[in-house]
Amino acid sequence: MALLQINLLSRSLMRTVPVTVVLPVDKMTDFNAPLLPEKKYPTLYLLHGIFGSTLDWLSGTCIERYATEHDLCVVMPSGDNSFYVDRPGANQNYGEFVGQELVELTRRMLPLSRERKDTFIGGLSMGGFGALRNGLKYSETFSAIVALSAALETDSMPKRDNSHPVFMQKRSYAEECFGDLNALLTSDKHPKHLVDELTAAGKDVPAIYMACGESDSLLPHNRDFAAYLEAHDLPVTFEEGPGGHEWPFWDAYIQKALDWLPIPQVGPGINSGHVGV
Repeated sequence: MALLQINLLSRSLMRTVPVTVVLPVDKMTDFNAPLLPEKKYPTLYLLHGIFGSTLDWLSGTCIERYATEHDLCVVMPSGDNSFYVDRPGANQNYGEFVGQELVELTRRMLPLSRERKDTFIGGLSMGGFGALRNGLKYSETFSAIVALSAALETDSMPKRDNSHPVFMQKRSYAEECFGDLNALLTSDKHPKHLVDELTAAGKDVPAIYMACGESDSLLPHNRDFAAYLEAHDLPVTFEEGPGGHEWPFWDAYIQKALDWLPIPQVGPGINSGHVGV
């Protein structure tokens, strides 16, 4: 598996953004076999959670190995604490960045499929929200969405105040990310509103995989959104399992998510854990 560290100059953010990519272009299936034929790889744009970075998924899970097993490219950008939505006045257009610009730039520089059926977006916690929001917002680009322990708190954000001791639960932080909270529920930053718009327009909605731990405080929000999708007769798979808001849960369920995606599991290839004796 080739592991790439890329720095992209983004027009959406007007700054340089670190991006980590795992790409199985160097995969060997036999010590004496020639290089595998050239191909255009299916791609998962995978978003980290709050406090995270471009390296989060690599350090918290075995995503590099799982990607190799599926012949999948995984692109992991840095999203800061942005919730992956747009703030045009501050040149902080993270939704535009992950939903449009990052896809186009990585397709220009890497052997990636340009077909919607091969292009997916996913994430955990804040990144799970970002995957749902931008997967729905840019539904013509992404055919599937993976949302683990998604921070689906937009329904309650207009009721926030600044009394909470943790910054990410304060109204001021929500306003920094989402703008006018009184207008949030009818904006393109609210996933339910995007669902309503897509279904009203008769457009294709990406297939959605959601999972949340049984001990996770975000479980009610995830159950609610999954039920909302089901009520609209939309393609959603929702799973609950042991665990909380933690890496062991995300490592287990990103494997399930990759198995759910419309890509084959073709084997690990040769690496330090499969050399035999």
